[in-house]
Parts: sequence; structure tokens; C-alpha cells
Amino acid sequence: MFFLNRFTLTLKRILELSPNIPTKMKRKSLVSSLVLLIVSFVIIHVYGESFHDRKVSNGNHHETIRRLQSLKASLTRHDSIASTPFSSLSPSPSSQPSEGMNNPRVYHVTSYGADPTGNSDSTEAILAAIADAANVQSEGHLMEGINNLGGAQINLEGGNYLIRRSLTLPVSGVGNLMIHGGTLKASDDFPIDGYIIDLSSTSSNESGSYNFEYITLKDLLLDSNFRGGGISVINSLRTNIDNCYITHFTTNGILVQSGHETYIRNSFLGQHITAGGDRTERNFSGTAINLQGNDNAVTDVVIFSAQIGIMVTGQANIFSGVHCYNKATGFGGTGIYLKLPGLTQTRIVNSYMDYTSIVAEDPVQLHISSSFFLGDANIVLKSMTGVLNGVTIVDNMFSGSDQGVEIVHLDKSNSPFHQIDQVIVDRNIARGMNIKATVAKMSMQGNGTLWNVDFNNVLLFPNLIKNVQYSLSSTGGSFPSHAIRNVSDNRVVIETNEVVTAIVFVAVDQSMVN
Repeated sequence: MFFLNRFTLTLKRILELSPNIPTKMKRKSLVSSLVLLIVSFVIIHVYGESFHDRKVSNGNHHETIRRLQSLKASLTRHDSIASTPFSSLSPSPSSQPSEGMNNPRVYHVTSYGADPTGNSDSTEAILAAIADAANVQSEGHLMEGINNLGGAQINLEGGNYLIRRSLTLPVSGVGNLMIHGGTLKASDDFPIDGYIIDLSSTSSNESGSYNFEYITLKDLLLDSNFRGGGISVINSLRTNIDNCYITHFTTNGILVQSGHETYIRNSFLGQHITAGGDRTERNFSGTAINLQGNDNAVTDVVIFSAQIGIMVTGQANIFSGVHCYNKATGFGGTGIYLKLPGLTQTRIVNSYMDYTSIVAEDPVQLHISSSFFLGDANIVLKSMTGVLNGVTIVDNMFSGSDQGVEIVHLDKSNSPFHQIDQVIVDRNIARGMNIKATVAKMSMQGNGTLWNVDFNNVLLFPNLIKNVQYSLSSTGGSFPSHAIRNVSDNRVVIETNEVVTAIVFVAVDQSMVN
């Protein structure tokens, strides 16, 4: 009787539904409810008869109830009309059809056969997922010739995947795509000159000048297995590399060629997994980040092992919050190497050079400020053709080991600097290292007619004082005449017309910036 009453109530509820509900849907609901009622009645009837024929323990009773509940749950679908709010008849996202993915535009690589344990090769499976994502119907254009994929995602699902060749996009001219959420490791036969993720053109993009736009690589661990590099970005626009850990590379952790605006942030790069003080540090090789393009940014990035932390051969790049403790300069390493003589246009701010120096060849428009240099790390301005123009090195901290290392050093091994203009080195502080600056002040007290003030210990350039300001304060009742007699070799000579006891204050400037 209980089941008959329940069926009657269910039937009445369905018949009272809004007339807007299609007849087909009402019929489907009636059939589903009837089947569920009949099956439940039969099962309970059978179990009920058996209860009287045998002794049921507490354990058997609970097991029986659990099975009944499981059966009921399996017969009740979340997308049935009986379990769906009557105010909404649209299907839930989980009930929408999909091919090789759980949600629209989210491609789960395990659906293509990728092995998340890393025991077997997953290259073709991941490439198939990428190909499906890259070939969906375009949502319009970004830059001319770049199809908008609508934010399609390649989801690695937190797995570890072994790959034998580079993961590439099957066509150029696409954008708005993300690859995220897992680990990719190069196999033992991976090409030694390859990259785990290679954003280079595999086909011509005749209608546009860029290969890709707005590609995001996020939450990835890339293990190159000492078989090449991590990520290659070639002639692409607005690429994001975010929260990535790239290790065991032999060439470059990240290579950027041409294009514009590759943003590398919140990431960790190291050829060897170490936290400093590694006994094999002298053998570190490779380059963590190689920027051969313009207008890129590296922010909040740690480089913990490589011969060169960041190599720069493009202009108008900015580095902020970068911590380099790759191979120490004392072992032949370099933190940041600016290798674009004559057109540097680089800004390095709020960074931490940890036993690794910054080297700039013939720098033109270089700004370094608010950074910390530890372990005799310093800034080396290297002459290639003797050009030094528009350089500001200000408000930095240096800490060394009292070995006489200069905070800013002029490397004139190739040629002396002879085109020097608008160079400001000022307001830096040092402990255990020698201060060098283009602006200096000194005072001298004595009795006589000549005051020879020597600035060689402080001034950066050997003979380039362009501006002098001084004052002479004498004691006694005399009013001597005085004048600057000589300014050469970083010395300022002041002479009075009579012997006086006085204090001379002198300020000099080599920068000549108005």
C-alpha cells in the first residue's frame, strides 16, 4: 500500500507540472518513476520473504540496507526530471556531450590515452589533445591571422607524463590556449636539441606576422632529463609562463626568440636541483632564460643553478624580483648577462644577485636599482667598442668579503671607454666592498695655501670630472682669495693667496646630467 500511495503522489506531481514542459519529457518521467517503483517493490519483497526464513544478524541487516541504498542511488539519475528543480530544465554541464574531454574546451589528456604514471610514452596522446584544441571552430580573431580558440585548456590532471619528442601546436596562427596542471619529462631518447614544449611554427601563417598569441603555460613541472631545453617561444605575442618549475636542461630552460611580450613569472629554473652550496657547482652549464626578443618581463623568478641565469640579446626588457644563485661569478658564472652592445634598454629592479654578477656590454640605457648583491657579486660594465651612455645604478646594497671588489667595475680588457655620457652611479651602500660612484663629496682641513683633494678611491672613471663645486671656510680674521687651480686625474687642487687655516668642502660630478 505504501508503494501504491507513493506512485500515485508521484504521478499527480508530474501531471501538475507547468504546461510548458514537453509531453515527451512528462512521458519519460512517468516511465522512469514506474520502473523505479516496480524494481524497489520486487527487491524488498524478496528480501522481506528471506527475513522470515533465516536468522539475520546485525551485520547482515546493515549490509542489506547498504545494498538497497546503493541500488536506489544507481537507479536515480541526476539529470532525471524527478531530481531536477522544476524551475530549471536545462541540462547540467556534466550531462553535456563531449569527445575526449569532460567539459567543453577542456581537453583531459588521459581521455586520449596518456599515461599519468609516467611508465609509458604519452607523446601521441598529448599531441592529439592539443590538435583537437587547436582545430576547434574559431571564436573570431585576436591579432590579424590569429584565431581565437576561446580559452581552450589542455588539462594534464596532475599526472606525470613521459614524452619522446617536442609538444608542438599542429598549426600556427592560433591563440587563447592554456596547457596546465602536470609534469612532463623527456625520455632517454628525447632529441638533445629539442624543447619539451616548442611554440614554434610548424606551418606557415600567411595572413599574420606572429605564430601564436596569448598562449599560457601554467602550473607545470618540466624535466628535460639533460636532453635539451624546457620551453621554446618563437615569434609569438603575449605568451604567459606562470608558476613553472623547469629543471635538468642542457641548453636553455626557456628560450624566447623574436615576438613581443613573453611574461615569465612566479617560476623556478635550475639545471640541477639544489638549494645552494652544491659541490658540483663549478660544472653547472646551460642558460636558465635566454631572451632574444623585445619587450619581455621576468618577475618573481628564482634561478638556482645554471652557468648563466638570464642571457639578454633583445631590448626593452624588464626584470623584477629575480633571485639568481646559479653558478657563482668566482666559478665563472653570471647572473644576468646583457649582450646587446649599443642598445641595451634594460631595467633591473628589486632583485637579488646571490654570488652572481650582472655583466653589460657597451650598455646604452640601462637602469639597475633597489637590488641586493651578496658575496662580492657586483656590476661589470664591459667595453666592446668603448660606449657607455644613459646608465643609472642607484639605491642598491652590496655585501662582500673585504677582498677589495668594486661594486661597479669597468672591464676595459677589449678597449677603454671613450664615449661616456649620462652615467649616474650614486646612493649605493656597501659592506666589505669598495664603493664606486660618479658623484662624490669630500672635505679637507689644514693650514697652508694648497688643498689637494683626491677622489680616485671613489670615482668610477679615472679622469672624467665634469663639474666641481667647493667652499672654503677659514678661521681667524683674514679674508683670503682662493680659486681652483687644477682638475685632473680625479684630483681637485684649490689654492689661496696667503697661508690660512681652513676647511675645504668639495663636490664633484662625472655624470654631466642636467
